[in-house]
Amino acid sequence: MDTNVQQEKGNKWVTRLSYATGAFGNDWFYAVLSTYFIMFITSHLFGKGDNAMILYITNIIAVLRIVELFIDPIIGNLIDRTKTRWGKFKPWIFGGGLVSAISMSVLFTNMGGLNRTHPFIYLLIFAFLYIVMDIFYSFKDTSFWSEMSSLTFNSGEREKISTFARIGSNIGGNLPGMVIMPLVLFFSLTKNNGAGDLHGWSMFGMITGIIVIITVLAVCFGTHELDSNLRKNEEETKLRDVFKVLLGNDQLMWTAIAYGLYCIGINIFNSAELYYFTYVLGQSSKFAIIGTINMIIGFFSISAFPILAKKFNRKNVFYACIAIMTVGALLLTVAGQNMLLVVIAMELFATPQAVIFLVILMTITDSIEYGQLKLGHRDESLTLAVRPLLDKFGGAIAGWCMGPIAILAHMTKGASYKTVTPHDVMIFKVMVIALPLVLILLGCFFFWKKVKLTEAKHAEIVEELERTWGENGNVETATDAPIVAGEYNVTAPIQGKVMPLSAVKDDLFSKGAMGLGYAVEPTDGDVYAPFDGTVKQLYPTRHAIGIESTNGIKMLIHIGLGTVEMQGTGFISYVDQGQKIKKGDKLLEFWDPAIKKAGLDDTVIVTVTNSNDFDRVDVVPADGTEVKPNEVALTITKD
Repeated sequence: MDTNVQQEKGNKWVTRLSYATGAFGNDWFYAVLSTYFIMFITSHLFGKGDNAMILYITNIIAVLRIVELFIDPIIGNLIDRTKTRWGKFKPWIFGGGLVSAISMSVLFTNMGGLNRTHPFIYLLIFAFLYIVMDIFYSFKDTSFWSEMSSLTFNSGEREKISTFARIGSNIGGNLPGMVIMPLVLFFSLTKNNGAGDLHGWSMFGMITGIIVIITVLAVCFGTHELDSNLRKNEEETKLRDVFKVLLGNDQLMWTAIAYGLYCIGINIFNSAELYYFTYVLGQSSKFAIIGTINMIIGFFSISAFPILAKKFNRKNVFYACIAIMTVGALLLTVAGQNMLLVVIAMELFATPQAVIFLVILMTITDSIEYGQLKLGHRDESLTLAVRPLLDKFGGAIAGWCMGPIAILAHMTKGASYKTVTPHDVMIFKVMVIALPLVLILLGCFFFWKKVKLTEAKHAEIVEELERTWGENGNVETATDAPIVAGEYNVTAPIQGKVMPLSAVKDDLFSKGAMGLGYAVEPTDGDVYAPFDGTVKQLYPTRHAIGIESTNGIKMLIHIGLGTVEMQGTGFISYVDQGQKIKKGDKLLEFWDPAIKKAGLDDTVIVTVTNSNDFDRVDVVPADGTEVKPNEVALTITKD
């Protein structure tokens, strides 16, 4: 693999911590933008008599964010085309972070009083700065999360980096809720019944900008992109392809509809929490309680997800989470000014959100294989792009709603918990509790009624793909190597004791449905390339790989029976789909004790899936003998 894969640069711990720092800054920015910026607009920039300006601003934000969703594929294409001495992603991470940080800092001001003296000019400048900020944040966000794949080709290390990133995201997403009011009040010239003033909020915006810049620099100096041939000639994402995948993949579509409704609901509810503390409780300085508890519980809920999903299955976990959120929302309707009940209600609503996010993420990820089986081609990047698009869409619609809600409930600049009437509170609760709950339950209904992609169903799909690999279009055939006449000696990909396919405890293999070949009782967990060729299929669970030689031999290497259920635990891949490989390159690695601990058969099956294209496929070693990766295991003949 020397010609294709460059070794990782720098210290792994520095890379992990630097990337986690970047995730912290990324989610801090998004939390401030999606949850707290609208309160600055309604409660500190404009007030009574400025309802028209509030509506103009919220409409501008919503329209610009929705329009920006359609720009995202173009952003992806531009990033893919980027070639600089600093790599593909870092220029956009740094440039996007710097521009979005400065733009946000300016937007958290009144621009020298323009909002009062020249409101039309203010609106024009606001619209320009906001779309610039949002677009450059998208450049930074897309580049940042894409960079993970460029830091290492080792799946195990990717999982470690991803875990650190999730921890950073959890802190970054919740810490603003802990510190926003203490910081705002600290920098405010007047306390304004505990809500702070324009100066305090502007300083908070500046602090956010500084945090973004610092965390961007940590990523730029602490991480290193691999300069590898495997990262070249990537496929460009086209807007029409996004909708083609969405509409053609019905499980992805229904999951997207369910999650989209859910996103709108939780964003409205989450955005309203600070309003509740400010205008209903009159204790905005204590809002930090919510952020603190959210951050702590977030660690436990993320950690508990694999255990819960394995014991109860993902869909049941999803329904349980929705039930808990419903209890929280209903409790808040009667909590009134009882601080303890309010905190309990908000935490019941917030705690399941991290788990639901993971359920949806796993379901969307599984829909890749579903779409591959149904549509005849694999669309990884396009499919996974749906989730962040829906997050942005939910935030845009929620921001659109909060302006009119604040106006209807008389929770704008100049108001306080003393001036807000019980009727105002009732209107507020209907709009920020009842409406989100209806949307969330509607999303849950679609998920229950239309999404059939369970873990068991996904395992069946993967097995079907394995069975039909290379036969009906599930694998791209445009680049298939021509079958060349001759006799070819193919070495074993793994060390172990040879056994006939007929002894394999799976009819697909034992009866030859997957092609001719042999099986191995492994004595080592390293899997090597038996010939020069291309990786044609690599499953996310990393328990199987399809490869094709330069002379047209298609081979499936399948590790264990039923190991798809392990969801990648104990498996590491050293190659990517589409990668060129050389004989002897390390393809996969697995930990045999993990397979046995799961109570599964660890037999490794090696089959030539296009055996019918050849005249003879002969197994060289005798049954029961030991074979090593450098020894010939198959002789394949084409007259």
